[in-house]
Amino acid sequence: MRIGLLSDTHGYIDDRILHHLSPCDEVWHAGDIGTFGVTDAIASVRPLVAVHGNIDDQLIRRDFPEHQHFERGGCRIWMTHIGGRPGRYAKGIRTGLMEHRPDVFVCGHSHLLLVQSVKAWGGLHLNPGAAGMQGFHRVRTLLRFTLENGRLLDPEVIELGRKNAKRGEPQKLS
Repeated sequence: MRIGLLSDTHGYIDDRILHHLSPCDEVWHAGDIGTFGVTDAIASVRPLVAVHGNIDDQLIRRDFPEHQHFERGGCRIWMTHIGGRPGRYAKGIRTGLMEHRPDVFVCGHSHLLLVQSVKAWGGLHLNPGAAGMQGFHRVRTLLRFTLENGRLLDPEVIELGRKNAKRGEPQKLS
C-alpha cells in the first residue's frame, strides 16, 4: 500500500501537493489542517486519514480526532499532531509509545522533517515537515512510502519548493 503523508498545511493546498499524492493508495494528514478545503481536495484524489492539530477549529476537531490508531500493510500506526521527537516527546507520548509499541509513529507540529528508527520502543518515527505556507520552515515537504508485510519500504522525501515562492516562479532550492 502506497502512502502519502503530510502535515501543517494551515489551510493551504495546491496542485503540486495533489499531484504528488495522486499515485498513493491513501493519504495521511498529521494535523494543522486549517480548513475543510484542504481535506476535501485531498479526499477528492485519494482516501484520507487525518488528525486535528492545535490550530484547527472545533468543526475540524469534530470530524478528525486528536489520535488515530490503525493498521495498514501489516504495520500498527499511531498518528497524532503534537508528538515531539525522540528524546523529547510531548507529554504522555513516551508512555503511549511504550504501551502501544506502534511500528510507525506519525506526528507533525514541529515543521521539521524527520524519519528515524527508535530503539527505545522499537518503531519508526515519522514527521513529514510542513506542506503549507505558514511557519518557520523554508522548504515545504511531504513523505511517500510503501507499507507491505509489516515493513515500511521505499521512503521518499518530496520537496514542494520554497514556501515564499510565488505561483509560476521557479522554485530554487539552494
